[in-house]
This record gives sequence, C-alpha cells and structure tokens, in this order.
Amino acid sequence: MQWYVLYTKSRTEIKTAGRLNDWGFEVYCPVITEVHQWSDRKKKVIVPLFKSYIFVRLEKKNCNLVFDVPGVVSYLFWLGERAVVKDEEINVIRQWLECDGVEEAKVEALSAGDRITISKGAFKDQKAVIQEVGKKSMRLILPNLGCVLQVKISEVLV
Repeated sequence: MQWYVLYTKSRTEIKTAGRLNDWGFEVYCPVITEVHQWSDRKKKVIVPLFKSYIFVRLEKKNCNLVFDVPGVVSYLFWLGERAVVKDEEINVIRQWLECDGVEEAKVEALSAGDRITISKGAFKDQKAVIQEVGKKSMRLILPNLGCVLQVKISEVLV
C-alpha cells in the first residue's frame, strides 16, 4: 500500500477526509490552528496545512474507488503517474505538526532564493529553497518532499 495525494474541492479537505475515513480508507489530512481576526473578535480556526490536498493510503488496484466519495476531484500527478508519498515523508509531516517549537518566524539575513539546509526540528537535514520571507513567517520549498511550506517558528531552524 502506498500514500497518494488527492485533490479535493476547495475548503472541503477535512470533511472529505472524514468521508473517506468513514468509507474505510486510511486517510491523513494534516491540520494547523490559525487565529483569524474579524472586526469584532478573534477566533482559533483549524485549517488544513495543504489547501485542497489530502493523503490517502491504498493499493494501486483500488485507486478508482475514492471517486465515489463526495469532495474528491482527482489525484495529483507527477511525471504522468499518480504522485506517491513515502511513509517517511508522511511521518516527517506528523512529527513537525506535533513539535511545540513552531510558533512564529524570526529570520535575519535570509532572502528569497537562498538555498538552506534545516539544522533543527522534524525537518532536520532537509534541503530547502526560501521562496518568501515575512516578518513572522517564511515560505520554504522542500524539493525532496515536493511541497511548499508556510511556517511560523520560534527560532531560526537553519
């Protein structure tokens, strides 16, 4: 069995993951908690880490069964094949989300386009390219994982 990446309808990632789980599929929808502010209040909201994407673990012969579940649009493809995610990569995402040190970013002397190697945390020794640097966050491209991460960190992890 392998992990595949499913593309879902916009803003239905968590609901679609729940439906897939109810149908007996092994599914993983990594989520984070964000604070959203309106004019009259602030509220903590659980949102998916990857917008419109969830992971499903199944055998290749059962790949078409997921399309019976409402909210599933298609698979993510890489080089003409369904994108496969390694178990280790799923574990890295899980470990990173469980890490309490991720809060906000403090980045100095780094700029977009810089190539770095992460030296601490769940992504230790991962190569990354900085796509964007903000005051409290930065966006990293992790080519080995084939994804882009927006992170808020409490200390520089490079």
